[in-house]
Amino acid sequence: MTTASKPQDAITLLTAQHREVHAMFEKFENMTDRAKVSKKKLADEICQALIMHTTIEEEILYPAVREATEETEDMVDEAVVEHASAKDLIAQIQEMDPGDDLYDAKVKVLGELVDHHVEEEEKEMFPKMKELKLDLQSLGQEMAARAAELQ
Repeated sequence: MTTASKPQDAITLLTAQHREVHAMFEKFENMTDRAKVSKKKLADEICQALIMHTTIEEEILYPAVREATEETEDMVDEAVVEHASAKDLIAQIQEMDPGDDLYDAKVKVLGELVDHHVEEEEKEMFPKMKELKLDLQSLGQEMAARAAELQ
């Protein structure tokens, strides 16, 4: 995932990453069973992008949202649990080959899990972050810097 060199606020940065990974899942869905090497390469890219994304959210975003008010606790807890499920699938996919049973199914389910998670973040957490008047600019800069380190 690329992050633009111009400073982005946290919501802009994360939303761009959400769109990028969604496009990668769509590309994967449209690949044929014969495209094993390309499928593996793309699935690995998806996994790396998601590992970076979940890391910057867990290290920087979620603590800031959690610190802002107690009323975000359940929202953040649920996001962390969703990340754990995604990481479990990511680990399985990384150990597999495209010819293995359930490979495509696991990538598809990971995509569905990510879509659900993204929808909740964008409809619930992001508006809450604006309402709480978090410093989205500095969070965005911190997350972009950490993302660059992880790539």
